[in-house]
Amino acid sequence: MKKFHAKRSLRLPNRSFFLFGPRGVGKTTWLREVLPDASYFDLLDSSLYLELSQKPGNLEPMVGDLQKNSWVVIDEIQKIPNLLDEVHRLIEAKRWRFALCGSSARKLRRAGVNLLGGRAITRNLDAFSYKELGDAFDAEFSLQWGFLPYVQLDRKNAPDILNSYVNTYIKEEIKEEGIVRSLPPFLRFLSIAGQLNGQLVNAQNISREAAVPRSSVDVYFSILEDTLLGHFLPAYRPNVKVREQTHPKFYWFDPGVARAAAGLLFEPVDRLWKGTALENMIYHELRVYNLTQNKNRPISFYRTGSGVEIDFVIEIRKRQASSNAHIVCLEVKMAKKWDRKWERPMRSLSSSDRINVDKMIGIYMGKRAYHFDGLDVLPLKDFLKRLHQGDVF
Repeated sequence: MKKFHAKRSLRLPNRSFFLFGPRGVGKTTWLREVLPDASYFDLLDSSLYLELSQKPGNLEPMVGDLQKNSWVVIDEIQKIPNLLDEVHRLIEAKRWRFALCGSSARKLRRAGVNLLGGRAITRNLDAFSYKELGDAFDAEFSLQWGFLPYVQLDRKNAPDILNSYVNTYIKEEIKEEGIVRSLPPFLRFLSIAGQLNGQLVNAQNISREAAVPRSSVDVYFSILEDTLLGHFLPAYRPNVKVREQTHPKFYWFDPGVARAAAGLLFEPVDRLWKGTALENMIYHELRVYNLTQNKNRPISFYRTGSGVEIDFVIEIRKRQASSNAHIVCLEVKMAKKWDRKWERPMRSLSSSDRINVDKMIGIYMGKRAYHFDGLDVLPLKDFLKRLHQGDVF
């Protein structure tokens, strides 16, 4: 495969910002591309780390005499949380703009440090998306191996890269920072969490299978969230006179990383796993579009007590005293032929007088698009194209 350059969808803010994202998604590369003339400080540099951790005030003379509105980049900011006090002072005194990059806000919050009180906004960078890959997008490859830049740019070595990624991540983010007291229980949990990608979270069952205390399961999931390895997808509850699911689902940020965590990199993937990977892919694309385009719309899933389910619900207008909520419903199927019975949950919800379903979309692996009485059925690539064009929400 020829090398390619992916143009990232994230836009540079015009003011100081935190940039968070999992390791290996290209945060440093993006910062160097959009801020090529900035003063750059990488706290992975051991000598720089030692000096600034002991004397944060040395940051100003290191930066030098810059004009107002000049950019300063600090990579791996979570390694010296107290440096944010000096950043705060320099934003006020020098009017410099800071790009503060890290793989987790967890350590910053735990240290109780100054998070700049609104002087810096937050942006997130994720793995590659369909739009960023362009003609290099390969659905079959990405379902099996995910969207990490390292993986997409070296596809022949995908299993080894992902295997190393998970092991390195555990070592650098979990073990060295002492987030968990004992690593083996967390590793057992990690494997089970990988296998439960895209499923309802039942902490009691996970506790029993991983042989860890119930309270530890909550802590471990919070670690995955805070280090941006995964996200909870909440249940949508429009109260349409049926018993509705309240437990969330958990999705890893990348289907390839989920496969690595589950220990399935060197096993053939079955159809059930691919179906979950397809949902994972759609959720990834929804999140990337939602964040990079500043849509900030709530994304959830809908399920009744009887098991009727809609894979994704996007609330495009909140319910108010005088009006219903407006939503978009998505149903995802790992099939090459569309079965119209899959439409029933969306149509049932759209018949309620308590909610307005503005769009119903079925996504499948076939090649032909259909329109059935207010519902669009789209091949995967057609849907992704429309999503990033702004035609879905």
